[in-house]
Amino acid sequence: MGFFIHFTVYVMVNIFFMFIWWLNYAEISTPWFLFITIGWGIGIAAHFVAVFVGSGYKDKMIQKEFERLKSQEKP
Repeated sequence: MGFFIHFTVYVMVNIFFMFIWWLNYAEISTPWFLFITIGWGIGIAAHFVAVFVGSGYKDKMIQKEFERLKSQEKP
């Protein structure tokens, strides 16, 4: 759940920064919001790997399946 909140905030804030740049600086400056997007995107990628690729996610799914099977055994 934490990753999805982090990713949603990332998208919303970056859209906001893009909009500010577009309103004020689009014709005269470089797209400065890309530096923020790329930097924060690296953090998002690391968070994704930690949650979904690391052993934590796998352990959670195994535990969830175990609980599901355990509840099916009860009469």
